[in-house]
Amino acid sequence: MTTSALAGYGVLLKVGDGGSPETFTTIAEVRDIEGPELEAEAKEVTSHDSPGGWREYITTLLSGGEVSFDLNFIPTHATHSPSTGLVKLLRSRTLRNFRLVFPDVAATAWTFAALVVGFKPSGPVEDELSAEVTLQVSGEPTLE
Repeated sequence: MTTSALAGYGVLLKVGDGGSPETFTTIAEVRDIEGPELEAEAKEVTSHDSPGGWREYITTLLSGGEVSFDLNFIPTHATHSPSTGLVKLLRSRTLRNFRLVFPDVAATAWTFAALVVGFKPSGPVEDELSAEVTLQVSGEPTLE
């Protein structure tokens, strides 16, 4: 039986303003969040003298992958809108810092630079206005 598992509810995703010092604002109405996808590229280096004929690998480049999330889309909200929010960052191809704050006692935070590479709104007749957003992590994240 676990005594230390945490509920996912309460995770915050924040976007930086690019200032110095940087101010982070919580992105409104974020629902499910996935990522960043921390990955290490593995390259096969098997040679004729690899022990027992087994394939051998080394790791090469690391990647922060993507962060994807959906949200209740509010077109006029400052963190969503085409003039100030995520849509603006996508259209302007602007690299920004993001911060993922976990709901543990220490408020563990992962900070990473990313591009908004996807923003897909959806307006089904019998459901809420929503959007799927994809961030491409650029460089090394800070995992505190």
